[in-house]
Amino acid sequence: MPTAQRAIRRIPIPPPMLRAGLIGLPSTGKTTLFRLMTSAREAAKGGHGKAEAHVGISRVPDARLDALAAMFNPRKHTPATVEFADIALPGGSGARDLVDVAPFRNADALVQVVRAFRDPSVPHPSGSIDPARDAQAMADELILADLGIVEKRLDRLARDLKKSPTADLKREHEILVQCQDALENGRPLRTLGLSGDDLKRLRGFQFLSAKPMLLVLNVDEGDIGALDSAIASAGLERFVEGTATRAVALCAKIELEIAELEPADAAAFLADLGLTESALGRVIRASYDLLGYMSFFTVGEDECRAWSIPAGTGAQLAAGEIHSDIQRGFIRAEVVHYDTLTARGSMAACKDHGEFRLEGKEYVVRDGDIINFRHAT
Repeated sequence: MPTAQRAIRRIPIPPPMLRAGLIGLPSTGKTTLFRLMTSAREAAKGGHGKAEAHVGISRVPDARLDALAAMFNPRKHTPATVEFADIALPGGSGARDLVDVAPFRNADALVQVVRAFRDPSVPHPSGSIDPARDAQAMADELILADLGIVEKRLDRLARDLKKSPTADLKREHEILVQCQDALENGRPLRTLGLSGDDLKRLRGFQFLSAKPMLLVLNVDEGDIGALDSAIASAGLERFVEGTATRAVALCAKIELEIAELEPADAAAFLADLGLTESALGRVIRASYDLLGYMSFFTVGEDECRAWSIPAGTGAQLAAGEIHSDIQRGFIRAEVVHYDTLTARGSMAACKDHGEFRLEGKEYVVRDGDIINFRHAT
């Protein structure tokens, strides 16, 4: 066995994952969605007057990984994961409390659940069902939360600039003034399109309205047949026309019931409803699309595993998702694409046809690549 392979098996492999924070007004079905996504049995609970997060892990469904596991028959079959955080806010509090909750500050994206289902036994706090109104109300909460942080920092900067007017402080002040102007005009910070050093300057603030946003429209069971038009019917199109926003419609209640069935029964139930993919799969796929993420695979007798990375990631950085030692000692990547492997039927056949390639550290990993990383120990 090559030395690189032995080294990979010895070292611990931390589980990289995307992180998403679930937000929404009361009685939207947010906690039902959390249970659906993470198989959690309990809801988040607020305690001692503070907002507390309940964190669960979702295993990313991927038929390609299932096919690879059937081909290699590994000891372990490990999908990529997404961490979801639900929250119970104390009475009278709002989105501004999320600023102090680590799983939301550190989230890669926010997933906002918007109510469209009609259920007299679950009264809406505002007295009527209006998805566009509710989506705007939550957007305003996030904007106000960020505006408070910006104003506080600008006050501090004004004092610091009098003492030491450095170029860095001046640039930070200029950017925060842009942020203040956008927020005061009701625009989330994600619309500014900041990049490079300017984006890095703001990263430590973890602004909520700067995070990519996925709207999840929670509809009635009777509306499942019209999911494709549900976003437009609910008046949410204007919310997904902007930067870093997406939307998906589902019925969390019925899909939670389906998720508790045996796989064969669940598939039959989904088919009866005219659905080709579970709510879990649709939300994960929309989240990946929102964040520009994709998956590559590692395979072998020990384990077949999916890894999530941003599109455009080079091979050496992708190796770091597995372990930093592999990234530091990177020699080359041995690559074959999933489509090629499954068409040929075996790794040996791919090698015989010259389709198992050697790539350097600058190679841009593609969605569906199967990679063996060679590295110095």
